[in-house]
Amino acid sequence: MRILLLGKNGQVGWALQRSLAPLGEVIALDRHAEGGDLTNLDGLARTVATVRPNVIVNAAAYTAVDKAESEPELCHAINADAVAVLARAASPLGALLVHYSTDYVFNGSGDTPWVETDPTGPLNVYGQSKLAGEKTIALSGCAHLIFRTSWVYGLHGGNFAKTMLRLAQEREQLKVINDQCGAPTSAELIAQVTAQAITATQGNLALRGLYHLAAAGQTTWHGYAQRLIAQARAQHPDASWTVKDIEPVPTSAFPTAAQRPHNSRLNTQKLQSAFGLALPSWEAGVDGFAALAMTKTSAA
Repeated sequence: MRILLLGKNGQVGWALQRSLAPLGEVIALDRHAEGGDLTNLDGLARTVATVRPNVIVNAAAYTAVDKAESEPELCHAINADAVAVLARAASPLGALLVHYSTDYVFNGSGDTPWVETDPTGPLNVYGQSKLAGEKTIALSGCAHLIFRTSWVYGLHGGNFAKTMLRLAQEREQLKVINDQCGAPTSAELIAQVTAQAITATQGNLALRGLYHLAAAGQTTWHGYAQRLIAQARAQHPDASWTVKDIEPVPTSAFPTAAQRPHNSRLNTQKLQSAFGLALPSWEAGVDGFAALAMTKTSAA
């Protein structure tokens, strides 16, 4: 199997390089590599035509949510226009296109986990662009797997978890939002599930489609930060911890250019049933990350 991986240096792309390796030959590109820049649509199409992959995994995306409000054209070019090119290029090859989307395609209302068939209604440019990407894949008719996920973190790249661990060693008080709910989901989990799903889909094309992929359970950003820092402190008591208080605050305490959804819960029953999975709790993932992230920091 030949796999074309785009966005190899992102959080998910980094983890995918390892999880996809046992499946076959992986041609991994980042935006600086020839043919890996999603703003160069012609170059992107040529890359697919030249590589002729069996599977295209698109882990590249415009993810600067607030900045997207002032750069809507660039955001849509990467998250929608480039995706359309990949879908069109995949079709004649019979290639499977794997793509990642987000809970931000929903309006964040209510407190019930979203299912794949719920009406969408993104609140910001980023969410609109990701929904447009989903739609262009569906309309293309290409074989595809789309995974909507949420609150992604990993050892590679910047994210909320790494920021909290750093601030906990710099400040005595942290203020963290407590009225947005979701499930912190590790890049490693996303990559592992992706590899399993690709393997299963190659043998059963009926498994193609749209799925929600997130760790089990739910919390707030405040609950997430509390768990993360508590675990890191317990496992690495000799680190230079200074934080004494983690204060819960409403979203309104941190005005942002882009509106965020309050309900980012995703129902993953379809994914688990289709692929025979039991997704781990968000706590298990965060606990493991706390140990590894601090060990990596200490060794640096």
